[in-house]
Amino acid sequence: MKPSTKYSSAAIAIHWLAALLILGAIAMGVYMTSLQISPARLKLYNWHKWLGITILALSLVRLAWRATHRPPADLPMPPWQRRAAHLTHWTMYALFFAVPLAGWTYSSATGFPVVVFGVLPLPDLVPADKTLAEVLKSLHVGLALALGAAIALHIAAVLKHQLLDRDGILSRMVPRAFESQAQ
Repeated sequence: MKPSTKYSSAAIAIHWLAALLILGAIAMGVYMTSLQISPARLKLYNWHKWLGITILALSLVRLAWRATHRPPADLPMPPWQRRAAHLTHWTMYALFFAVPLAGWTYSSATGFPVVVFGVLPLPDLVPADKTLAEVLKSLHVGLALALGAAIALHIAAVLKHQLLDRDGILSRMVPRAFESQAQ
């Protein structure tokens, strides 16, 4: 029996849901920080925190799924590309956890709690501390920028494989309903 070259429907759903949430959180983070202090800005900060916690929880689900389900067989590619792909994927996995945790810790240090969906208060990870908050803010922003760069690299590699190599790599991660457009 030939090993599958396609991810499972669950893995595909988790991937695209995470992608939408992460890109939304990055876009919201950039936008909200450009606003003057206002009720709208405060609302966006709360939504951004909710997205971050949701991404953190989904990342746990994603990691558990990945640990218990083998990925499809690798497509033929030079060893350096395979190593680069694995390094990029594991870097993104680490950042899926590091970015929201840094944001949660930053929020704790500012003295503004994270209350998920306005009903579930999360514990503060550190006591309120203005100096620590500034360090954590920079850390959160830096990690988010690193995640954005890793995502850009991931997308560029997919486009290279899809448009130049024409090796069908995108069809591995698209829902079956979109397979004809990905080939």
